[in-house]
Amino acid sequence: MTRAVSPETPRRGLYIETQPFKTGYLTEQDGHAVYFEECGRPHGKPCLILHGGPGGAINPTMRRYFDPSRWHMVLFDQRGCGRSTPTASLEHNTTWTLVEDIERLRIACGFEKWTVFGGSWGSTLALAYAIAHPDRVEGLILRGIFTGSKRELNWFYQDGANMLFPDVWARYVANIPPEERGNLMQAYHKRLTGPDKAIQAQAAADWSQWEGDTLSIRGPVDRPEKFNDSAFAVAFARIECHYFVNGCFFEHDQWLQDNIANIRHIPAWIVQGRYDVVTPLETAWGIKSQWPEAHFDLIWDAGHASTEPGTIDALVRATDAAFLL
Repeated sequence: MTRAVSPETPRRGLYIETQPFKTGYLTEQDGHAVYFEECGRPHGKPCLILHGGPGGAINPTMRRYFDPSRWHMVLFDQRGCGRSTPTASLEHNTTWTLVEDIERLRIACGFEKWTVFGGSWGSTLALAYAIAHPDRVEGLILRGIFTGSKRELNWFYQDGANMLFPDVWARYVANIPPEERGNLMQAYHKRLTGPDKAIQAQAAADWSQWEGDTLSIRGPVDRPEKFNDSAFAVAFARIECHYFVNGCFFEHDQWLQDNIANIRHIPAWIVQGRYDVVTPLETAWGIKSQWPEAHFDLIWDAGHASTEPGTIDALVRATDAAFLL
């Protein structure tokens, strides 16, 4: 079912704020200690909430898309992110080591299956996990689908979104010499992984600001405060660029699309902002065309940010519906 959601549609808000009832770290693997937290109802319906990036981190708002009186929510900071250590590490940090961490976390929590929720990069990781472990996923709730394709990456980091945000783009390329601008991801990767910490910090700030300033149709006033934190920016930019120059570690460019048929039996909800510049509608629309059974909400007054009113409404409605599975 496809639903075009206009601004006139009555809208739901976020659930109340909740605190974790348990926090901890998975047993260290590959030198990584992965932080996780559990929230909501201890014996409720299990769900996994994935943060974006790659390179982002969990935050309290992410818990508020689920009814805490009914769901047992699990969140974790992916390798190198947030409270996981070592911070900003690229060693043994791939899509597939994260999928392995998710499965270790499921086992540690004692769940047979769970609903998986993720937006942007979180949707990428949710799809990769579902394809690898379809018998462990009861439902999928996806926002702003991103598949890591060359077309998507070129649009946002090389030639496409710059035509909509030339002023912001000018800041993004200002510290890259003209002779290196033919491959901006590689230019940034060189700086973000180089030995000069000052150059690394500047590149991280520029990379993070480009994304932060294009998230919402409401403008840079909604730019998340986390992008102003230098340690967060370095981890975010280093890890994100590491994944992107490596094609998100998929076997080939259309790997996720080529495996959608294997998970069509899983109930799914897709939420997409009409004016999403970071992960444009084309990708989610293509996935929906391969997955006709999936619920699809197109939000007419939203960009990429998960906190835009229409997107909040659609995601909260999706989690309520997924509870009934």
